[in-house]
Amino acid sequence: MAQPRILLVDDEESMIRFLSIMLAKEGYEIRAVSSGKAALRELQSWKADLVISDIRMPEMDGIQLLTGIKAIDASIPVILLTAYASQETAIEAVNKGAFHYLIKQARNDEIKMVVRNALAMREVRSENVQLRRQLQDDSSLESIIGSSEAMQRIFAIVRKIAATDSTILIGGESGTGKELIARAIHFMSGRADKPFVGVNCGALPENLLESELFGHVKGSFTGAIRDKDGLFKVAESGTIFLDEVAEITPALQVKLLRALQEREFLAVGGTSPVKVDVRVLAATNRDLEEEVERGTFRPDLYYRLNVIPLTVPPLRDRREDIPLLMRYFMQRLADKRGLPIKGVTKDALELLCEYDWPGNVRELENVLERMVLLEDRDTLDRDSLPEKLVQNPDRGAKSFFEGKPRATLEELEREYLLQVLESTGWQKKKASSILGINASTLYRKIQRYGLDRTREGALVE
Repeated sequence: MAQPRILLVDDEESMIRFLSIMLAKEGYEIRAVSSGKAALRELQSWKADLVISDIRMPEMDGIQLLTGIKAIDASIPVILLTAYASQETAIEAVNKGAFHYLIKQARNDEIKMVVRNALAMREVRSENVQLRRQLQDDSSLESIIGSSEAMQRIFAIVRKIAATDSTILIGGESGTGKELIARAIHFMSGRADKPFVGVNCGALPENLLESELFGHVKGSFTGAIRDKDGLFKVAESGTIFLDEVAEITPALQVKLLRALQEREFLAVGGTSPVKVDVRVLAATNRDLEEEVERGTFRPDLYYRLNVIPLTVPPLRDRREDIPLLMRYFMQRLADKRGLPIKGVTKDALELLCEYDWPGNVRELENVLERMVLLEDRDTLDRDSLPEKLVQNPDRGAKSFFEGKPRATLEELEREYLLQVLESTGWQKKKASSILGINASTLYRKIQRYGLDRTREGALVE
């Protein structure tokens, strides 16, 4: 771990010398300047983890410096020092965002403790930012594998609707990636820095689901020993994702309808409405129009949910994405479990692409993981596949690999690059963003694989 960096700011040389010696002994990297203006210049080129500044200095005092530091990087903690303690100044410093306010006569142990606490807070904040960025990266459209025309249509719709607050009903078979689409919508919206809360409506009985969604008050039922906020409240200002929404019972559908119409609800056992500002995304693998006709789903709730319908295609309708998904899942296995990336023979690849995948992307992922874990050879072959794929009675889908002997994972990558480039009209900046690599890496791969805009390319040569 790199040494934490501390910038000292004081026009009193003896104080600078004292703090520099004491903190350097603690293992910190120290830089010192004698004025607030010099400190702001230093921060433009030197990334400090903590600033310790005198509060009374000529030209620019500590409070003004604090404001300037927050404008450069609001996450940098600032400790202000003064020779003359003042409650009013201390309150102003804290209100302006100072981490702590110390008198210069403070004991060495007290100064060291405050410095450690400030740096610990800085580290936690940095980790939270990194985790949020990683979550957003993992939940962006670019993280959803699919260069097929069907998926490109879905991506185009998502880009149009993400910034709105409209309710969206995401349809599609189980395992097609409906939650991934919902997460992408949230993290492309203006609510991205607020919570994304998902709930599987089919996983809980009615009484528990009602409490889970809307919360309950103490004593409302046996076991309700304290008040509890529901997920609608937890998702305040963010997005709630209702998966398997068709499983909600008619009685609970009434409460959900009110939450959508009035933006308020009653907790279980509650008497006062709770107001919420939440965007609702819902998903189902059933035909809600048929459920409405059968009388199992309220038509008014259906129309409230179905403001913008979006249907994720099954894998059998976008077979050209199967090699890309294979590449992704096998690479992820290699990265997470240290397993070697295996090549794929022509026979195995054809069988994988001809199978209908009733469990869709989730089933493909599970099959590939099992194949890679159980295969001792460096190439996945026909006999690596589950029997149901080998004996597939519905074979007859168009083959992508006719007349070609085998496909390695490098060749799969080559085909993926080519398809992404073609889907973006060979806009390399856009393609590198979709691929999750920088532009220079993309150029190297284009040269390595001999890709050319006028060449159609093939998965296996």
